[in-house]
Amino acid sequence: MNQFFISAFYFVIVIGFMVLIHEFGHYAVAKLLGVRVEQFAIGFGKRLFGFRRGETDYRINALPFGGYVKMSGENPMDQHSDDPREFLNHPRWHRFLIAIAGPVMNILLAVVLLTAVYMVHYEHASYMDQPAVVGWVEHGSPAEKQGIKPGDRIVQIDGVKNPTWEQVEIKQLLSANQPLNFAIQRRDQKIEGSVVPVAVTSSGAGSAGWSPDEPVIIGDLEPSMPAAKAGLKPQDKIVSVDGQPVPSIQAMIESLQQTKNKPLQLEVQRAGNTLSLTVVPVLADTPGANEKHYRLGFRNSYQTTVTKLSLPEAFSHSLADNKRYSVILLQLVGKLVQHKASLKTVSGPIGIAQQTGAAAQEKGWTPLLGLCAAISLNLGIFNLLPIPIMDGGVILLLFIESLMGRDISVTIKERIYQAAFVFLILFAAMVIYNDIAKTIAQRLP
Repeated sequence: MNQFFISAFYFVIVIGFMVLIHEFGHYAVAKLLGVRVEQFAIGFGKRLFGFRRGETDYRINALPFGGYVKMSGENPMDQHSDDPREFLNHPRWHRFLIAIAGPVMNILLAVVLLTAVYMVHYEHASYMDQPAVVGWVEHGSPAEKQGIKPGDRIVQIDGVKNPTWEQVEIKQLLSANQPLNFAIQRRDQKIEGSVVPVAVTSSGAGSAGWSPDEPVIIGDLEPSMPAAKAGLKPQDKIVSVDGQPVPSIQAMIESLQQTKNKPLQLEVQRAGNTLSLTVVPVLADTPGANEKHYRLGFRNSYQTTVTKLSLPEAFSHSLADNKRYSVILLQLVGKLVQHKASLKTVSGPIGIAQQTGAAAQEKGWTPLLGLCAAISLNLGIFNLLPIPIMDGGVILLLFIESLMGRDISVTIKERIYQAAFVFLILFAAMVIYNDIAKTIAQRLP
């Protein structure tokens, strides 16, 4: 019960702050453009308390899920006058700026928060900022077909000279089925060529089939899978399989597809001790992939480096990470629309509250700020989706009206808003139901 109150407390604080920033964006631009703002509200429903300053009622409402800025004449169903300070009497480009200001504020907040986190605690896989020396090449991969071998150093890729592994991975990730020019250094020989990464995940991420020489370290374990049953634990380091050294997690994955369900003898290092464990791979679904593979059932945990970045470096990394996360979010939305992803992947208020409570109890303030950045980015992207009532829906209708050269009729808008409202209520109900179901499942023996 104590955990519940901690999660609820931090959830209200975090969501309230995110909503405050979002609505302040709408409010500030509306005021700047001369639109009368009647209410600035955090939450919905009955007014609990607040104050009035000038023409605006600043208020806290009973239901702490969201918020709004009520502008004069904003609702198409309201009775309108010729008052130039009414929202609908302003030009469309004014209304566009007001609508987009909220999501923009959330996205900017995500960039600022992540920049602050990276200036204090920037944690990443150790190999990512190392020179791109190939440790292993997948059999039959595009890299192998181009003659690339372990020990080759990638000295140029798609115009980037002397790239780190992070730069190489980003390039191949975004270049599925597209030629990627490269140059490698092999002893005193420089070899140039072009490789076409293949899509290796359901989201279309590209891979050339090369990887760094990186030890296999156990991360998260799947309870019902062979690795957990064999006694492997997080932070165990797999040194060899059947006496053969393991240069990378990718090499181990390929080896499992060859040995299939044959029992394997693992040499494992744990807290300075060497153990020998026997494990039998199973054919199972693979997260992010379209087909089953032979698996042991663990997530690889890379050796990490923790540093502090300067302001320019932290800002640059924050921009890059927020851009990457935005693409992932949009891909997820696309998968949901195409019924290629489950709605269970979306967290609602209960799931967010649990994550917020857990982050708040971690050591230091950077975990909570990092989560706040992710929530803020999610809120900004979600509000830009072309759903009527949402900011993206308002922008979409403004675009349609600009093409038509006139406003959409009030009757049609009313029907659109009613349908959108029902959709959002049903969507919220399904997400909350999934949150409850996942919570119950986690507590079952």
